[in-house]
Amino acid sequence: MMGILFAGCNKEIEPDRGVAQKITGIWITAETDGKALPSNEKIVFDIVSPTEAYVSLSIQDRTAEDTPWRDREEVDVEIDGNDVILSHSPKPGMTVAVDLHIESITDATLIAKRTVTIRQDGGLVRSTENMVRYEKLKVDYRNAICGMWEGMSTGSEGSEFDDGENHRWEYLLDGTFNYFRKVNGQWLISDDDYADYFVAGNLLCTRWKNAGVGNEEHREWWEIESIDNGVMKWMALRQREDGTTYTATFQMSKVN
Repeated sequence: MMGILFAGCNKEIEPDRGVAQKITGIWITAETDGKALPSNEKIVFDIVSPTEAYVSLSIQDRTAEDTPWRDREEVDVEIDGNDVILSHSPKPGMTVAVDLHIESITDATLIAKRTVTIRQDGGLVRSTENMVRYEKLKVDYRNAICGMWEGMSTGSEGSEFDDGENHRWEYLLDGTFNYFRKVNGQWLISDDDYADYFVAGNLLCTRWKNAGVGNEEHREWWEIESIDNGVMKWMALRQREDGTTYTATFQMSKVN
């Protein structure tokens, strides 16, 4: 980790004041290596001070033993010159260090060479490196999403789990949600073993598992475009198996 290497030098590098002043805020990954990032790969860092931050992410990789679900997990921050090092321990014995070597930072965007190093019980698991662009979010919809909403897909290509009909979602303060479909004129709640969500800035992450033997967990990610005057709009950049992308959209209204 670059921060550790610097710490071992005789001359300590002073924090860049411009970086320290501008780094606080809610940042979401927008691009990696010049390509727009699909919504289900985005990560949010809420950096509240030059020493404290929180990370939120939901990653589903069926080849991995761990499918992270991190709702504002605490992260340590270190600023060394133009390097911002974000480190945390997601599970016993594991450390994840994200070193952002900042090339440019404004009140709206951050461009950095990112090195992610994962260690388990002191041994190196993997280290990856790429260029990344973050966008600074001016909104946080964690509270505004709570309540009952009714709506449907508005795009030509909808959600993987969408049937094109009106549905209802009830987002509760405890981080769970209820999903309803209309059957013979009546709103029926889905029978789920669990249905969880969190919102980080504008990123809405959900996971659920329908009740019954053999059912698997599903996850879906959306970016909340706006919540205004009782109307909520979602969008998401999706990637097909062939690598091409499309934008899915949803719109719903608040139900009193």
